Amino acid sequence: MEIVYVIVLGAAVAAFVSYPFWSRKAATSAEDPELAALEAARESKYREIRDAETDLASGKLSQEDFDQVNADLRRDAVAILEDLDEAKAKTETPPKSGDS
Repeated sequence: MEIVYVIVLGAAVAAFVSYPFWSRKAATSAEDPELAALEAARESKYREIRDAETDLASGKLSQEDFDQVNADLRRDAVAILEDLDEAKAKTETPPKSGDS
């Protein structure tokens, strides 16, 4: 009887551990290297913006320097977001068929 409990427990653990792999949506975004690179660039740019804000608050940056850095970082972030939107639109658009 103990063997049955061990088998059932093992199956439950295997199902729990493998559950994230069952989702097709998560697999789709991970499969596209362009989307993954753009999402990583977006997160990196957001981190740079937060770091600049922290540097301003701690006195490491003057207001003038922060204004320049912040404008540059936000311009870059907007460009990344636009590229990400375009890439997502490409991957979500179903292929056109020749039948009309």
